[in-house]
Amino acid sequence: MNEQINAELFLKNRILAALQPAAIVFFSEHSEVRDMNLGDVIFEDGASVTHVVFPHEGVISIIAEMESGRSVEKSSIGSEGMLGFSVIMGGGASLGKSVVQIAGTASWLSIANLDVALERFHCVRDIMLRYAKSHIAQLMESVACNSLHTAEQRVSRWLLHAHDRMNGDSFYITQESIARLLALRRATVNAICNNLMDCGAIAYQRGKLTVTNRAILHDRTCECYDRICNTALPVIAR
Repeated sequence: MNEQINAELFLKNRILAALQPAAIVFFSEHSEVRDMNLGDVIFEDGASVTHVVFPHEGVISIIAEMESGRSVEKSSIGSEGMLGFSVIMGGGASLGKSVVQIAGTASWLSIANLDVALERFHCVRDIMLRYAKSHIAQLMESVACNSLHTAEQRVSRWLLHAHDRMNGDSFYITQESIARLLALRRATVNAICNNLMDCGAIAYQRGKLTVTNRAILHDRTCECYDRICNTALPVIAR
């Protein structure tokens, strides 16, 4: 993939887009752009983080797996952030099983090259720590949301975040996956999706979900969505 295409991709990730131009050149030259395929496991829970991963499009879920066999999403990452920020906070192990839930692309940078970037460019640590703060805020809001808000509000919020992380209005996600991620019954998610289709917010067929009216979908979610968005890194115009 040539440098021009790399640069275009990088600007779709908020962390990379927020870097100073010289740092962007460094990341472009030392990163590898890879496809993220549905179901890909990037890191197992507790595994050593060998790379930091910057999605350009798609969704990565950090999964908690219980001894009972059940699992739930702890947090999610898309083009607003990065996977592996724990390495700049003194830890080198994955904080959960990271699984691709919606396919896309991402740039992978080795920890060795990240160390060089941190030493050479002061903006890298600052921006990554700002994202870490944003991600922690997301986690805190999610705890409150899961305790206080309805299943429809939670599903709507998840879909809005997914829509934010895509370059278009359509993406592939099964109702079974949504149910598993949010610890809901499959029948509950089915009823919610039917309601969202009836009101014109989404279209859904054979796993392909299209956001047809974002305003309606936003009306169906809770205040947690806006609170989380307000903590994110700003979009940098270049």
